[in-house]
Amino acid sequence: MSEQPNDLKTINSGDEIPTFSTEAEEALFWATHEAGDGLFDAAARSADTAALMDALPKRPRSSSAKSNPTSLRLGTELERRLRHLAQLKGTSYQTLLKEFVLERVYEEEKRLNVI
Repeated sequence: MSEQPNDLKTINSGDEIPTFSTEAEEALFWATHEAGDGLFDAAARSADTAALMDALPKRPRSSSAKSNPTSLRLGTELERRLRHLAQLKGTSYQTLLKEFVLERVYEEEKRLNVI
């Protein structure tokens, strides 16, 4: 039986995201959890992403806003490096990866005059 979006547990802190042993374990976690405003607010407070977050359209703050789990295969060395950077920054590697993707999408949108 699939869960409805309002049944998802909202994660507002990187501390609430466990370390996953496998990709399947991570997919199971994100099938029952969603990123909450606290995670996005933490990214906005980060010195690295504050200007970027301010330039983007504001994310709707409603219980109906949802995050879609995405599976991504990373090479072992890339994952190790990403986890190390995340540890140095005091965040989870999933959050850091999401920030990297957000920054890159923003740069491409600027380059293509989408925004």
